[in-house]
Amino acid sequence: MNDPRPIPSPEDLALYAMQALSADEMAAVAAALRDNAQAQQEFARIQSDLALLALSTEQQPAPAGAFDRLKARMHENAAATTVAAKPVPTAMPPMTDTAYEIAPAASRRSKWTVFTPWAIAAALAIACSILGYRVSSMNDALDGESRLVSNLAAKASHAQQVLEVLNAPDAQRVTLTATQTAPAPTAHTVYLAERGALVMEASHLKPVPADKAYELWVIPASGGAPIPAGTFRPNSEGYASLVLPSLPSGVQAKAFGITIENAAGSSTPTLPIVLSGAAGD
Repeated sequence: MNDPRPIPSPEDLALYAMQALSADEMAAVAAALRDNAQAQQEFARIQSDLALLALSTEQQPAPAGAFDRLKARMHENAAATTVAAKPVPTAMPPMTDTAYEIAPAASRRSKWTVFTPWAIAAALAIACSILGYRVSSMNDALDGESRLVSNLAAKASHAQQVLEVLNAPDAQRVTLTATQTAPAPTAHTVYLAERGALVMEASHLKPVPADKAYELWVIPASGGAPIPAGTFRPNSEGYASLVLPSLPSGVQAKAFGITIENAAGSSTPTLPIVLSGAAGD
């Protein structure tokens, strides 16, 4: 029974994924992967890691001839390592169809010169991400401080302008009041109780509907019921008068009042009393 093919090392699988092995070595790793599920899983993981690494770094085109120079340098490193090692020829057992050796240790060490840039790129990408995050945080903090300073400066400038206006010696200072309103309605009554004679003049009265009228009342000092002294309507300027209406003589008046009644008048006053005044005021 033939011996099983050896499992490729993670180093060989990484170099195989990056196409960094020789043609014979590529064929040997491919053959070793063909029937080894464990190696296939490891190779899939390495491919995934390399893909993520490639996506995490900014891709830049390689300078012209860089790949050729890299291959030449790899060959030089491999040759120098072989000369320095000076291996002693020994009898080697013949290779069988089912036994493969992937690469000498010295050759593998030289091939890590290909994998090293990937590790450096990953470290740089992580460092740049951290640095970018810190720079962004600092910029945000500075922007916040700048906005705060700008707001404070604007408020200080506004307050300074207010003080300058209030303290300016040549500023005009004016007190505003309500605009002039219509004069309040008034009425003046002259009453001679012993004769029952009365003369009244009113001004600034508000107009009333066509079916309404103002009515004057004499309030007796004896406490009797108010006595109607007659109805009247103001003119367009709010002026009205009542001259010598029919009143009983000898009734001393305590006060006078005016209400709004039906146009024909009323025997008792209807509240509210729009104008009133005590006798003797």
